[in-house]
Amino acid sequence: MCLWLFELPVLLLVMFGIGGYNSLISKRNQIRNIFGTMDAMLKKRWDLVPNLAAAVKGYAEHEWQLFEKVSELRAQARGGFRWSRK
Repeated sequence: MCLWLFELPVLLLVMFGIGGYNSLISKRNQIRNIFGTMDAMLKKRWDLVPNLAAAVKGYAEHEWQLFEKVSELRAQARGGFRWSRK
Protein backbone atom coordinates (compact mmCIF):
# COMPACT_ATOMS: atom_id res chain seq x y z
CA MET A 1 0.00 0.00 0.00
CA CYS A 2 2.79 2.38 0.89
CA LEU A 3 4.61 1.56 -2.36
CA TRP A 4 1.46 2.47 -4.36
CA LEU A 5 1.35 5.94 -2.79
CA PHE A 6 4.92 6.53 -3.92
CA GLU A 7 4.53 5.10 -7.46
CA LEU A 8 1.37 7.03 -8.40
CA PRO A 9 2.85 10.56 -8.05
CA VAL A 10 6.02 9.46 -9.85
CA LEU A 11 3.96 7.92 -12.66
CA LEU A 12 1.83 11.08 -12.94
CA LEU A 13 4.98 13.23 -12.99
CA VAL A 14 6.49 11.10 -15.77
CA MET A 15 3.24 11.25 -17.77
CA PHE A 16 3.05 15.05 -17.42
CA GLY A 17 6.71 15.29 -18.44
CA ILE A 18 6.16 13.19 -21.54
CA GLY A 19 3.00 15.15 -22.40
CA GLY A 20 4.81 18.47 -21.96
CA TYR A 21 7.71 17.30 -24.13
CA ASN A 22 5.33 16.11 -26.87
CA SER A 23 3.52 19.45 -26.70
CA LEU A 24 6.80 21.33 -27.16
CA ILE A 25 7.76 19.14 -30.13
CA SER A 26 4.31 19.74 -31.66
CA LYS A 27 4.68 23.52 -31.25
CA ARG A 28 8.18 23.39 -32.79
CA ASN A 29 6.82 21.50 -35.81
CA GLN A 30 3.97 24.01 -36.20
CA ILE A 31 6.46 26.88 -36.20
CA ARG A 32 8.62 25.14 -38.80
CA ASN A 33 5.56 24.57 -41.00
CA ILE A 34 4.51 28.21 -40.65
CA PHE A 35 7.96 29.47 -41.60
CA GLY A 36 8.07 27.03 -44.53
CA THR A 37 4.74 28.37 -45.76
CA MET A 38 5.98 31.95 -45.42
CA ASP A 39 9.15 31.10 -47.37
CA ALA A 40 7.09 29.52 -50.15
CA MET A 41 4.79 32.56 -50.34
CA LEU A 42 7.70 35.01 -50.44
CA LYS A 43 9.46 32.96 -53.14
CA LYS A 44 6.26 32.89 -55.19
CA ARG A 45 5.88 36.66 -54.80
CA TRP A 46 9.54 37.20 -55.75
CA ASP A 47 9.08 35.02 -58.85
CA LEU A 48 6.07 37.10 -59.94
CA VAL A 49 7.94 40.44 -59.87
CA PRO A 50 9.55 39.99 -63.34
CA ASN A 51 6.15 39.07 -64.80
CA LEU A 52 4.65 42.22 -63.33
CA ALA A 53 7.53 44.33 -64.65
CA ALA A 54 7.09 42.87 -68.14
CA ALA A 55 3.35 43.56 -68.06
CA VAL A 56 3.92 47.16 -66.98
CA LYS A 57 6.56 47.62 -69.67
CA GLY A 58 4.18 46.32 -72.34
CA TYR A 59 1.38 48.53 -71.11
CA ALA A 60 3.70 51.56 -71.05
CA GLU A 61 4.61 50.90 -74.68
CA HIS A 62 0.92 50.70 -75.56
CA GLU A 63 0.24 53.96 -73.73
CA TRP A 64 3.12 55.69 -75.53
CA GLN A 65 1.82 54.56 -78.93
CA LEU A 66 -1.64 55.81 -78.02
CA PHE A 67 -0.19 59.13 -76.85
CA GLU A 68 1.72 59.53 -80.13
CA LYS A 69 -1.38 58.76 -82.15
CA VAL A 70 -3.49 61.26 -80.20
CA SER A 71 -0.82 63.96 -80.57
CA GLU A 72 -0.61 63.30 -84.32
CA LEU A 73 -4.36 63.67 -84.63
CA ARG A 74 -4.27 66.89 -82.59
CA ALA A 75 -1.45 68.20 -84.75
CA GLN A 76 -3.42 67.44 -87.87
CA ALA A 77 -6.50 69.07 -86.42
CA ARG A 78 -4.70 72.22 -85.22
CA GLY A 79 -1.80 72.23 -87.64
CA GLY A 80 0.61 72.62 -84.72
CA PHE A 81 3.16 70.85 -82.54
CA ARG A 82 3.65 67.03 -82.64
CA TRP A 83 5.09 64.97 -79.74
CA SER A 84 7.75 62.38 -80.53
CA ARG A 85 9.89 60.00 -78.50
CA LYS A 86 13.60 60.74 -78.40
